[in-house]
Amino acid sequence: MAKIMSLREAVAEMIHDGDSVALEGFTHLIPHAAGHEIMRQGKSDLTLIRMTPDLIYDQLIGMGCAKKLIFSWGGNPGVGSLHRLRDAVENDWPLPLEIEEHSHAAMANAYEAGAAGMPFAVFRGYIGTDHAAHNPNIKSITCPFTGAEFASVPAIRPDVAVIHAQRADLQGNVQIAGIVGAQKEVVLAADRAIVTVEEIVEDLEGVGLNSVVLPEFVIDAVCEVPRGAHPSYAHGYYDRHNAFYKRWDVISRDRDTFRSWIERYVTGVAEWSDTWARLAEDDYV
Repeated sequence: MAKIMSLREAVAEMIHDGDSVALEGFTHLIPHAAGHEIMRQGKSDLTLIRMTPDLIYDQLIGMGCAKKLIFSWGGNPGVGSLHRLRDAVENDWPLPLEIEEHSHAAMANAYEAGAAGMPFAVFRGYIGTDHAAHNPNIKSITCPFTGAEFASVPAIRPDVAVIHAQRADLQGNVQIAGIVGAQKEVVLAADRAIVTVEEIVEDLEGVGLNSVVLPEFVIDAVCEVPRGAHPSYAHGYYDRHNAFYKRWDVISRDRDTFRSWIERYVTGVAEWSDTWARLAEDDYV
């Protein structure tokens, strides 16, 4: 059952060293504030899972929080590479990083299988590719009714799911609106779920575009964190900060510049509101 608590409390209580953690959000509602709190608390030895790891995973990997990445695409969207991810894979800095790469379809189906309590997902995919030669978790399976061959991957069932959403009510029911990715499935698949929201309201009135409501009994912690998805956007609240993505390409190329940025905006402050104040002071918003 959902508890309303601070983000610091939620991460301390529910994310442990060695956990598998999926921070999901597609295009918008990416839980950057939660990722910062994971770094701030020095969580380590994590298996990070995400369909499209971008800036927040670049930061987590660069800070040595991850031992493994399960993903389907990684990059700075619209800009280029994730330089901290590349440094970890190519040079073992700051730590070696094991990678397990899938297609988007495989990840989506694996989350859905996890949400349904199934051990694996079956789907049409990987036809004509050599993915299976590089990923031993991609198998083929024969339909017992038609004899057709399908792809199969293990279900994704993270220890912890972390998502960002627009609103929650006082009971901890959460409303997501706009583009919806795999947030619902990852929450249902995980052992524990943390949801950061733009605001907590008395009740959830009105239905937004593509609105999804996650009931409080599938969520463990709800944390009010305004602008917690920045620099991604939150439909109905604020726009994507495109300039930040461009600036990150420069910041993340150099190890010392990266570490200095993290020190000023993440580990050198107490919480997300302090990060936001410094970002605003330095024209990052």
